[in-house]
This record gives sequence, structure tokens and C-alpha cells, in this order.
Amino acid sequence: MTARIGIVTVSDRASKGLYEDKGGPAIHDVLTEILTSPWEPVARVIPDDESGIAATLTELADAERCSLILTTGGTGPAQRDVTPEATEAVCQKMMPGFGELMRLESLKQVPTAILSRQTAGIRGSCLIVNLPGKPASIRLCMMAVFPAVPYCIDLIGGARLETDPAVCKAFRPAGA
Repeated sequence: MTARIGIVTVSDRASKGLYEDKGGPAIHDVLTEILTSPWEPVARVIPDDESGIAATLTELADAERCSLILTTGGTGPAQRDVTPEATEAVCQKMMPGFGELMRLESLKQVPTAILSRQTAGIRGSCLIVNLPGKPASIRLCMMAVFPAVPYCIDLIGGARLETDPAVCKAFRPAGA
């Protein structure tokens, strides 16, 4: 079964074509490097609007049947940064450990990582993870949290993801 993975860039400027989307392609590149199982990207570039973000996440999880949605952008302290709020609004369960680990890893690089509000949550059989906006930070955060992603998706009934252990060794308990 081919896993469907949502890649959502949240940016007013990129959604209007005023700025090149670098976050979505960065997510795609890291997934291509990490995953060995078949997967299909379902990409969106949308403005910083809480109801629009929530609607997109809902569409990708429910209608598009994505097992994983990775967002980029909208996680800072600025007034227009509302991706975490939209994520929380559509999830049945929040997974705060993802944001905690991403901030911990990012703080090793830059002291302003403490301003990031990345989070993650579960909607049905879909894991939604908010990533930062910069490509280098996206890679750093994905490499930090991805070892736990495939097993989390197993537990919620999503598509099975296999990783290249030379790049990112996914953890699954014996027999899983």
C-alpha cells in the first residue's frame, strides 16, 4: 500500500506567488532520503489563516487519507503564526513530545529556537507534525523526530512506513 503524505506550506507570501516555497520542497527532499517504502506526496501551499489551515489539515487527513501530514511555517510568535492553533483545533490527541524534541535539537543550533511553537497531534489515523520554516531547520527537526513516526502511525492505523536505517533508523518494538 502506498502511503499518502501531506506536505503543507503555510505562508501568505508563498501562497500569493511572491516568495518561492522552499519549505515544502525541503520536506519532500528529506522524505525521499529517509523513506524506502512507496509514498505519494499531497502538497498544498496556503496562507496564514487559522480556519484555512484547519480546513486543509482536515481535507488531507479525512478526504485524501494521508497517514502523515507535515506542515512548515506559521509556528513562531508573530500574530499571523497560527499553525499550532489550527493543528490543535483538528486533532483528537496532542503529541507534545514532538515539539519538545524539535525545540531541544534546534536550541543546540540557535537560541531563538525557544520562540518556536511546533507541535504534533493525531486526527483519526493521521499524524500531523508542525515543522519550522527554514530548510536546514526542517531537516534537523525531521531527523530528530522521524525515528518515532513510523511506529506512531502503526499504532493509529495508518499506512506502514519503512525507513533507510543508514539515514534514519525507525524504532519499532520487537515483533511490531
